[in-house]
Parts: sequence; C-alpha cells; structure tokens
Amino acid sequence: MKQMEVTIMGQSYILGCPEGGEQSLLEAVGNVDREMSAIRDAGIVKARERIAVLAALNLAYALAERPAPVRSANAAAGAASTDIDALIRRIDQALGADGQLL
Repeated sequence: MKQMEVTIMGQSYILGCPEGGEQSLLEAVGNVDREMSAIRDAGIVKARERIAVLAALNLAYALAERPAPVRSANAAAGAASTDIDALIRRIDQALGADGQLL
C-alpha cells in the first residue's frame, strides 16, 4: 500500500492508498477539504472536530441522495436470463423426473 501526504484545511495527513487509487483519493480529499473549508468560512462552527463531523454528514447525505446507477440493458437481460434459468431448474426439481409434482 502506497502512502500519500495530503492537506485538508491546512493540516497535513499521511494516508494509505492502494496502488492505482491515487486519483480517487485525491478527489476524495478535495471534496472533504472544500466541504470543511466552506463550513469553517461560514463562521458558524469553529471547532475542527465539529467541522469534520458536519462535513462528513453533508457528504454522506449528498452520496445517499444520488440516484442508483442504472444497469446496462445487456446486464439486466443477462441477470433476468439467469433468474429464469434458475426458476426452470427449481420447477424441474419440484416436478421430478416423470413430470409429476413431488
């Protein structure tokens, strides 16, 4: 795991980052820094811990409000086909080898 030094609201942090995840981590750090700085700059909250909690809640709320990703038509068709195949197997098992209900 790679370590990266980042700055959030003027404070440096050393964070662990999986290989290839550097860009995602930097985007996340940028989001947190912007949110915390906006709360601090509004002047209502002064304590760093309270700013961090409010920023986390704001970001979590924004994430929860995002629409769920839409699966592609091919993925949805593949999942439906798999579900139908499983249902057919269950019906075959329930009917038994001679086609009569067990």
